[in-house]
Amino acid sequence: MTTEPAAASRGRLGLLSLGALGVVYGDIGTSPLYAFREAIHATGGQAADRAGVLGILSMILWALLIVVACKYLAIVMRADSHGEGGILALTALVLPTPATTGGRKRVLIWLGLFGAALLYGDGIITPAISVLSAVEGLELAAPALGPWVLPIAITILIGLFAMQHLGTAKVGAMFGPVMVTWFATLGLLGVWQLVRDPSVLAAVNPTYAIGFALERPGVAFFALAGVFLVVTGAEALYADMGHFGRRPIQIAWFALVLPALLLNYFGQGALLLADPEAASNPFFLMAPGWALLPLVILATTATVIASQALISGSFSLTMQAIQLGYLPRVRIDHTSTREFGQVYLPAVNAALMVACIGLVLGFRSSANLAAAYGVAVASTMVVTTVLLIVVARERWRWPVGVVLGIGVVFLTIDLAFLGANVLKIPAGGWLPLALGAVIFTVMTTWHGGRAHVAARRRLGSVPLNTFITDIQHRGVHRVDGTAIYLGADRCQTPSALEANLHTHQVVHEHCLVVTIQIIDTARLDDDTRATVTDLGDGFTQVLLRFGFIEQPDVPAALRRALGTRWLARLGSATYFVGLETISPSSQVPGMAYWRERLFALLHRNAASIVRYFRLPRDRIVEVGNVIEI
Repeated sequence: MTTEPAAASRGRLGLLSLGALGVVYGDIGTSPLYAFREAIHATGGQAADRAGVLGILSMILWALLIVVACKYLAIVMRADSHGEGGILALTALVLPTPATTGGRKRVLIWLGLFGAALLYGDGIITPAISVLSAVEGLELAAPALGPWVLPIAITILIGLFAMQHLGTAKVGAMFGPVMVTWFATLGLLGVWQLVRDPSVLAAVNPTYAIGFALERPGVAFFALAGVFLVVTGAEALYADMGHFGRRPIQIAWFALVLPALLLNYFGQGALLLADPEAASNPFFLMAPGWALLPLVILATTATVIASQALISGSFSLTMQAIQLGYLPRVRIDHTSTREFGQVYLPAVNAALMVACIGLVLGFRSSANLAAAYGVAVASTMVVTTVLLIVVARERWRWPVGVVLGIGVVFLTIDLAFLGANVLKIPAGGWLPLALGAVIFTVMTTWHGGRAHVAARRRLGSVPLNTFITDIQHRGVHRVDGTAIYLGADRCQTPSALEANLHTHQVVHEHCLVVTIQIIDTARLDDDTRATVTDLGDGFTQVLLRFGFIEQPDVPAALRRALGTRWLARLGSATYFVGLETISPSSQVPGMAYWRERLFALLHRNAASIVRYFRLPRDRIVEVGNVIEI
């Protein structure tokens, strides 16, 4: 009786690991297409000799082990909120600690938001550079197809984004077997070259990296910008953790991804030592001539998959930001009934597609895009390390010595990578920084605008207890039925309730005043979801709490909170929803006027709360009011 569940559990773990290969490891898995090449090119050819090649290979190996295996897979992924990962989940873990108050709290929030904003820049660049780098292999296999590289790349990107509505599980199931083939091919290509010159395996010794850095510090520093490309997908691993879970991602890494990557990078090094001319495109030149075209096709397929990690990560990141109050509501479709973190956001998907196509048309080659790649991710990795240090010390209570040790090691590496990538800013690195600045401005404007609207709403509102007492004294007529009013502040009377009384001079016999609260935990159990308070005279107050990755379903939550006694009333109840119009004004103290206008624009285009909270459309009454900020 015990073996069947265990076997089923192992089978599901295997499927999740396969899905993780098809989603989260695409970015890191396709880095061999360009990372080693860019590391050599970044030095102007000064590292093409034996000492330089072994030094770069050693740097690549230890970057993969320290940054990906140790930092992200072993430590950062411990910082999950009910299985959900990503920099906003990490920020949420920091905030509840006793020391995170006042100005320190604001700094940590802004750091987390800035890191999240930069990750969007990575999500836009990764699909463009990955697909372009693979399709450019056609120029080697069939030079006549050179003029068609851009149209083919754009067509592939459109197809990739068009299939996102299928959901991460189905996409991962389709992509997983392809990525197994891809990683096996990476390993075989590497072995093919290593058999000819196994001496490059000496670079496993970290003294080659250290010696290279000490003897030629300038050359090694420039090479770091290329070496960093081998770990750029690590942040996406963390962001996508909610899609598959920590263990499947770890199994896939150690069982297949890491060995295949190391074999391929070392194989490229062996090829370069045998043929310095191969520096132009060492990955494709590793293959024999007859295998070049099939390899281009496989690489193109793999780079399409590579884009999936950042696309899925962008969906998760956006959902978290919406729930935490840093982005306006958008439509969110849940694509799996078993893995809660698997979501599809049509608006985000469309924006990413347009931006990726724009990058392909603007930069026109993967080499040009490489100049824009890395700055944003390196900055995000620094932010992740800073937040991790806070979590390790204040939430996990790790000893000071341990926290200082991991902080010094990780920050030294992260800052070295960031410094090398800063040199790319004039050549295109400004782009992800600019995109990040725009998204950061939107996030802070939306959050600040919501706070100002709440303050203005409170100014003209009546405390709920006062409102109930007043209608009792006035003898307001009560009509049959149940009304449900959604309010932002549980202590204040919802504007829709006040407006309804003012207009019709009646109040329903049963009134539910519902306040929805998003908390800094990923998800909640139903037992702690609701707080129900009987206010007397037919008024009941319900506080509904949802985690920041949950999709609020208000009717379902009310049914569970109120029980069978309320089922009939809830089935015929009318929902009264405030429909607010934001009016920016330079006369009202608050944000800068341009921020108020931006907030008003975002507010107008936010998804309806009717759909977002899954309210029954046939029982909705919207009550409009204007709020001046």
